[in-house]
Amino acid sequence: MTRKVLVLGEVRDGSLRNVSFEAIAAGKTIAEGGEVVGVLLGDSVSALGEQLLHYGADRVVVVEDEKLKQYTSDGFSQAFQAVVDAESPEGIVFGHTALGKDLSPRVAGKLGTGLVSDVTALEEAGGNLVFTRPIYSGKAFEKKIITDGIIFATIRPNNIPALEKDESRSGEVGSVTAEIKDLRTIIKDVVRKASEGVDLSEAKVIIAGGRGVKSEDGFEPLKELANVLGGAVGASRGACDADYCDYSLQIGQTGKVVTPDLYIACGISGAIQHLAGMSNSKVIVAINKDPEANIFKVADYGIVGDLFEVVPMLTEEFKKLKVASS
Repeated sequence: MTRKVLVLGEVRDGSLRNVSFEAIAAGKTIAEGGEVVGVLLGDSVSALGEQLLHYGADRVVVVEDEKLKQYTSDGFSQAFQAVVDAESPEGIVFGHTALGKDLSPRVAGKLGTGLVSDVTALEEAGGNLVFTRPIYSGKAFEKKIITDGIIFATIRPNNIPALEKDESRSGEVGSVTAEIKDLRTIIKDVVRKASEGVDLSEAKVIIAGGRGVKSEDGFEPLKELANVLGGAVGASRGACDADYCDYSLQIGQTGKVVTPDLYIACGISGAIQHLAGMSNSKVIVAINKDPEANIFKVADYGIVGDLFEVVPMLTEEFKKLKVASS
């Protein structure tokens, strides 16, 4: 059964987030040969439509309004509803990001449809689309099949591979007019605490520190390693509670959930709340002085040693590899 699927392109600081392209790939699977329509909401975002086309969207619909310059659930839900009214889709895909987690239940409620959130895998089996999502803080997985209504899902970043970028792909970039009114929230200023560099939730490599880093300065070796590997720095709640770093870096059940290709845990004991945020990483390396630390139970590779000795050694070795391959 072919379907028309709307895929929300998420814009941050004037650029599309990688999860937007992964969502297009998921949308292609749901469409089953039908049409995938990229959706852009914001102020002066139409120029980004071409990128969605390059990553597999068949065409793009844009809603531009000065009131959409900053995200609000009221404004974006009204804008997206206008696109739904104009397109009458059979499927919708968002990224499972802070924006997606806030906007998707609101849109689903207005449409009176179900929502499968935090999808990590999508496949066709027995003539049905099967959505896989983690439950119980990642301790188990459930599979869901949607039998009626609009197929609506949010996908976890770094789990569904994006299609190969092809600049020869082209399509129409059209627009829809939406009446944005009765906004209950107005964003006057945005203060960012997140560190500069790679977005933690979309990073392919994450170097994370726990209480074992001992101080704010203890994160410096981790930052250097992350810089060499082109990755991001994260932290356990213990490190954040100890004021070694900002809570924007927190990974875990009450922080960010990440699934990088490589996760290096430095001085992290492995509390269950932290494991809930990173245990689905593709490769986990643990560095800890305690050989009985819980983190070793989920690690693919374990190094028993002082992180202040091990991390600089790793950094130097990776630098040599980069020089040798250049």
